[in-house]
Amino acid sequence: MTDEDESLVQLEVLGEQAASAILEYDAVRLISHNDADGLSAAGIMCNALHRRQILFHATIVSQFDHSIVEMIEKTQQEAVILCDMGSGQSELSSKVKNAIIIDHHKPTGTLEHTHFNPHLVGINGSTEFSASCGAYMVARHMGDNIDLAGLALVGAIGDKQAMKGANKFILDEAVKNKTVTVKKGLRMGGDPIEELFEYSLDPFLDITGDKEKIKTFLDEAGIKGRINDLTEEQLIKFSSLIALKLAKQGSISAIESLIGDILILNTEVVTNVYDFVTILNACGNAEKSGVGLSVCMRDISAVKEAIATARENQRKIIETVRKAQAQIRSGENIRYVMLDDAGGIGAIAGTMTRYLYSDKPFITLNDVEDRIKISARGTRNLVAAGLDLAFAMREAATSVGGMGGGHDVASGASIPKGTAKKFIEVLDSVIGTQMRKTR
Repeated sequence: MTDEDESLVQLEVLGEQAASAILEYDAVRLISHNDADGLSAAGIMCNALHRRQILFHATIVSQFDHSIVEMIEKTQQEAVILCDMGSGQSELSSKVKNAIIIDHHKPTGTLEHTHFNPHLVGINGSTEFSASCGAYMVARHMGDNIDLAGLALVGAIGDKQAMKGANKFILDEAVKNKTVTVKKGLRMGGDPIEELFEYSLDPFLDITGDKEKIKTFLDEAGIKGRINDLTEEQLIKFSSLIALKLAKQGSISAIESLIGDILILNTEVVTNVYDFVTILNACGNAEKSGVGLSVCMRDISAVKEAIATARENQRKIIETVRKAQAQIRSGENIRYVMLDDAGGIGAIAGTMTRYLYSDKPFITLNDVEDRIKISARGTRNLVAAGLDLAFAMREAATSVGGMGGGHDVASGASIPKGTAKKFIEVLDSVIGTQMRKTR
């Protein structure tokens, strides 16, 4: 048995343990993160709980902090399932009674709770196993839930993970059971091409969001309709033109991921995996998590509102990215921008890093009500050079009385107002130390 096979066996054991713990209860409180991974993880658990006739109350949150623990303490009756959170905040999750944690962030402490996490069995949750995949591994032991594999992969792709390792195990199972079909193509949504460029952040080009530039580009290319309707010759030409634009922007790594396997979700009400990811991220950003969960639970009546929410959300993010480009500041080891009550700061930081400024981590600070919320994104190349945003954000946030954490390539934080300058100074210094160690 290979090390990978052994890890998968151990992962199955963790899934069975978490499922057994959940099935002891007649009612549970479910708390999950508001991005595509967190929402799809919650969707999987809601489906599995509903099928076992276990009452559940689902709450989707932007971050796991003291206020969430207080909310749980005031309303908790039985068990609490924490999805896509809890492992990296052991000082908080340890306070939650009867907690069952399904997470993929690197654990930072010891927990007495039932704890499903790929890192516990030697699998890297940052690159090859998402929270939604964890929820699926648990759901498989709660009943006949193999039809939910497509949702698991939505979360993995939402977290920019590759279909390798434990993720590939789920993909292979999904293909075998005809839950998912794989085909080659451009990794974009299924809308008409002109609409994709108007609303989509992947890829983010110099024409994105500009109807006139999009029309000119497509007219000159002789391309129209949907990507699925293009001939092989048209697809090659179209891909080459996009790749050329990305190369001019310096987005070389994005070119490599432009063409590849497309997942068709045969059992879901939204069949294109990239459309599904966009919808869930948008619903989370727009505080319409209930709509996103409804789509995950295959409520066809929710799809129209979900698509409209996604388009409006994408339009706002594109507009914010364009405006933010003029406000970007540079530290020695980072780039950052300060925004005022903006939505989708993770998507903004990710777009900046992936398509515009890939040489340094990008930090988006957002002044919201009584806190400053922060999202940081790097690249796999930066991580290979020593970057660990989870550690850096945690250190910088703690230094100013806040909280932070996440993955090495993507992380978040929340800090008090008036502390942004010191936070940036500490973060810049910590990241500089990380990068120098590998030089």
